[in-house]
Amino acid sequence: MAKLGEGDKRWIVEDRADGTNVHNWHWAETDCLDWSRKFLSNLLADKVVLSGEGNLFIRIKKIEKLDGEAYVNVRKGKIIPGYELNLVISYEAEAKESVGGEVILSTEGSVEVPYISDENAGEDPEIRITIKDEGPVGRQLKDAFVAKGKAFVFEKIRDYVNAMAKGGPAKEELEVKKITEKKTTSSSSVPTIPASTKEIKKKEEKRKEGFKTITLSEKFNCRARDLFEIVMDENRWKGFTQSNAAISKQVGGEFSIFDGSVTGKNLELEEGKLIVQQWRFGSWPDGIVSKVRLSFEEPEAGVTVVKLTHSDIPEEDRYGNASVVENTERGWRDLIFYKIRAVFGFGI
Repeated sequence: MAKLGEGDKRWIVEDRADGTNVHNWHWAETDCLDWSRKFLSNLLADKVVLSGEGNLFIRIKKIEKLDGEAYVNVRKGKIIPGYELNLVISYEAEAKESVGGEVILSTEGSVEVPYISDENAGEDPEIRITIKDEGPVGRQLKDAFVAKGKAFVFEKIRDYVNAMAKGGPAKEELEVKKITEKKTTSSSSVPTIPASTKEIKKKEEKRKEGFKTITLSEKFNCRARDLFEIVMDENRWKGFTQSNAAISKQVGGEFSIFDGSVTGKNLELEEGKLIVQQWRFGSWPDGIVSKVRLSFEEPEAGVTVVKLTHSDIPEEDRYGNASVVENTERGWRDLIFYKIRAVFGFGI
């Protein structure tokens, strides 16, 4: 599993955990380490493992240590948890002559689970159980913890794994957003009194306040028709982005790029001169579609100037992240234009 904060920051919403999925555009990431400590503490701290069976008493005291990393990524509504944790628990153990009788031994021990990871989420992890008193009674208490407490600890770890799979601390936020979206949809379905033309225009202008337009101009050392073909050819697209792509070359045809993170359709195509498309990012609110216009000009033989206008880009994605426009512009520069130059040798 990749390390938190070491990923490629281009075309993402927040720092994310890996650099291998740089083409997955917008991600929302939540650090879950503190939440994990509290969650596991509630499950394990001050819990009785044995209460008199065989005149033995064992109680888990607290979590002594939980370090490593834990996070949840949300992309296109899909929850992707990641964690590598080292857990250490302390427990106290006591043996008596009989229930209510004299204490023979009172001691303490620890339980270490050195590797709780999303990579082995379906398996019980390694566990190490120790006790301070290694005498005959101490070993009896340790064996009792192995027999009863081991299964208890694994059960609580599975509860944690399941909670992370559902979004961890991000679960509540996702549910709140779903409820908000549902209320918005319900309220919008209530019949309203028709507004005047002027009022409708004001509403449309207000709606556009949450959208931005990107304009870029880039120069390439190639013919315009060659650059046009690269942008419209799915095999070349796969080559310079190292991601899956399916691109129709027909007007009205659909496309999917960056492993399906961006979808759309062709509105206008003029070979070697113009591409106009609808673009939609999977992380955007439902129903929002932007427009991309790429014009190709060849002011001199072998030199092409591409002018980009990307309009109707929402300022926030469906998760409330407000860096959509900035990340989209960086994506055009770094993941498309720069990569085309680097891979095909079209640098100026």
